[in-house]
Parts: sequence; structure tokens; C-alpha cells
Amino acid sequence: MKISQIKITPDAYEPFRLAQGHRVGDLLFISGQTAIGDEGKLIGIGDFDVQAQRTFENLDKVLKAGGSSLKNVVKVTIMLRDMGNFEKIVELRGKYFTVPYPADTIFEVSSLFSPDALIEIEAIAVADTAADWEK
Repeated sequence: MKISQIKITPDAYEPFRLAQGHRVGDLLFISGQTAIGDEGKLIGIGDFDVQAQRTFENLDKVLKAGGSSLKNVVKVTIMLRDMGNFEKIVELRGKYFTVPYPADTIFEVSSLFSPDALIEIEAIAVADTAADWEK
């Protein structure tokens, strides 16, 4: 089975010796995405809404680089610094994902890679060319 690393430019993860994700056959395994801006720094310090939007945008960018998209995400794990943002996540799932929604695990953590990071999302997706959703 063919395995390839998913790469984006610029890659803020490279200095930390981890991949944005890997494509294994027609499955994509995406590393936790956060609100890293184009300059490689965390954006939206103290603003969950800004960080959440950028996190979903970064997830979409990596998925596209691997040959998939948000519509073919089958599983996400969402880590929140404050479970008080749960209702916002429900709204964002409706904005960024489509029916059938992905399987999901959401939990609160005491810290992420930075004390200022408020959200992180990792995902598993199917390549666009292989996705054939049963109706």
C-alpha cells in the first residue's frame, strides 16, 4: 500500500519533527491542526472564535493538499481548553462539515502546544477520488 507524507508550504510543523499528515492508500491521517497563521505563529490569542475558524481553515488546507476535503472527513478528535465552547463547536460542525457528519470525540484538555492555544482538531478522511457515500 502506498504511503505518502502530506506537505504544505509553509509548514509550521516541520521544526517540530512531525508531519501535517500522511496518506495511506485512500485514507488520510491528519495531525492536530490549530490556529497557526501564515507567519507560523498562533493567531487569535484569547479569541476562541478566531482560533476555531482558522483551525478549520488549516484542516481544510491540509486535507486538500492530501487529495481530500472536509466533506470526506470520517472521524475528528477535537480538543478544547474550555468545554464551555462546546455549543460553538456544534455550530462550526454544521458550517464546515456536511451530512453525514463525521464521527467525533470532543474533550477538554488543560493545555495544548501553547498555553494560548484554545482548540486543536485531528482528522481521518477518505480521498476525494475514492469517496462513495452511501445514500
